[in-house]
Amino acid sequence: MYLTADEKKELFKKHGKSENDTGSTEGQIALFTQRIEHLSKHLKSNQKDFNTERSLVKLVGKRRSLLDYLMKKDIVRYRAIVKELGLRK
Repeated sequence: MYLTADEKKELFKKHGKSENDTGSTEGQIALFTQRIEHLSKHLKSNQKDFNTERSLVKLVGKRRSLLDYLMKKDIVRYRAIVKELGLRK
């Protein structure tokens, strides 16, 4: 696996409420962002891997849905996570 358990705990501690809070919106968005970056690197060297490309598109859609949800619920948290992760929108 590309992320070890310790790396995931650190990710959730940084972006969520605690390292055990894996269901928070910010934690999920951060995890999806890590996975998207990993798949993007993979696709740069394997252009014809269409299954990975499909998975990447689905992940981007899931992250977008979570970002839209967070924007509707709490705009301050939305702006904070977008700034932290360096997302475009």
